[in-house]
Amino acid sequence: MEDKTCHGVETAVHALVGKWKPIILYQLMETGTMRFNELKRSIPNITQKMLTTQLRELEYHKIVHREVYPQVPPKVEYSLTEYGKKIIPILQSMQEWGTAHQQYMRENDIQTIEK
Repeated sequence: MEDKTCHGVETAVHALVGKWKPIILYQLMETGTMRFNELKRSIPNITQKMLTTQLRELEYHKIVHREVYPQVPPKVEYSLTEYGKKIIPILQSMQEWGTAHQQYMRENDIQTIEK
């Protein structure tokens, strides 16, 4: 009997799961290379600890590159890896679908779930 599970989807979800990972990736896609504090400012509701955790997980999966410059004070920059850039079409599709979904929700007077 053939296994009908969606292993590719499961793997993608595992790498990208988390409220903030797609938002971090979208910011890096839109802006390119960003320092930690720039990322933090671009995502106002994320805590420093959560941003650090999510970035480390994205680094682990080789989706995000972390560049540390040997200077005082330390300078650290984040960017999408070449491999990570493969997710750009997915992020763009998510943005388009999300915008259309917001419109659909408004037109049909459907309340959004609190964030």
